[in-house]
Amino acid sequence: MAKNLNTENNYTLKKSSKVVKVVVYILLAIWTVVNLFPIYWMFTFSLKDNSEIFGANVAGLPTKWLWSNYAAAWNTGDMPRFFVNSIIVTVATILITLIASVMATYAITRIVWKGAKFTNSFFMLGLTIPVHSALVPIYKVLISMKLTNSFAALILPYSAFSLAMGILICTGFMAEIPKDIDEAAYIDGCTRWGIFFKIIVPLMKPAVATVSIYTFLQSWNEFMFASIFNTQSKYMTIPAGVQQLFGSYTTDWGPIGAALSIATFPTIVAYIFLNRKIQDSFIAGAVKG
Repeated sequence: MAKNLNTENNYTLKKSSKVVKVVVYILLAIWTVVNLFPIYWMFTFSLKDNSEIFGANVAGLPTKWLWSNYAAAWNTGDMPRFFVNSIIVTVATILITLIASVMATYAITRIVWKGAKFTNSFFMLGLTIPVHSALVPIYKVLISMKLTNSFAALILPYSAFSLAMGILICTGFMAEIPKDIDEAAYIDGCTRWGIFFKIIVPLMKPAVATVSIYTFLQSWNEFMFASIFNTQSKYMTIPAGVQQLFGSYTTDWGPIGAALSIATFPTIVAYIFLNRKIQDSFIAGAVKG
């Protein structure tokens, strides 16, 4: 009798477990569709003309696929310059953030000094500050330094606001490197700089890749700073440059959708191929940091 009851209980538990899994998968599928729909809508939007965009076929596939919208978006206004500007700003921001993050993390975690914990806590405060809440003071500083309408007007704020997350990620990885390696290198006559560049930096490649991805996603997509700090076309990045297409050059919404797709494509590609590394690094940083 007891055996039959146990068997029935096990069967009920397995059945309920399967039901829960099915419900979870359904919810995840719905959530996936909700998140992918904006990308689908933007892509189909970019291949339509105004009659379809403002007609009944708002969310459906285009009746006529207008790939010419992409050529129009690229040739209208100054899109090639905006694209190059975005690359310059993003690459410079990544390099500054990487150098500052890795070196600061090494000083905080590997060198013994009184202010290490306080300095780390001070940097982590940067995670609690909303980026755009500092818009006015940063703008005043840039004006006083005559840095508006320049690449530095974006590179410096982007690097500063990426630094806290960069240190958090690097701390998670650097904490896993045994300090015995440092001591062995000291015994062999290696200087502190030698240990940093010859031992620590090569072992930090996963963290370097992750910080690069995170910084890329943040600086490539940023709009508010880009549209306010740089008002001259020759310094505008893609997010601010696309805004210039509204009314300044055209009222054809298909090319505008194509321009948005061009601006979004590098971010989507980067995340598709490197999303696992981003997730793993954030988990490591949260546990070790």
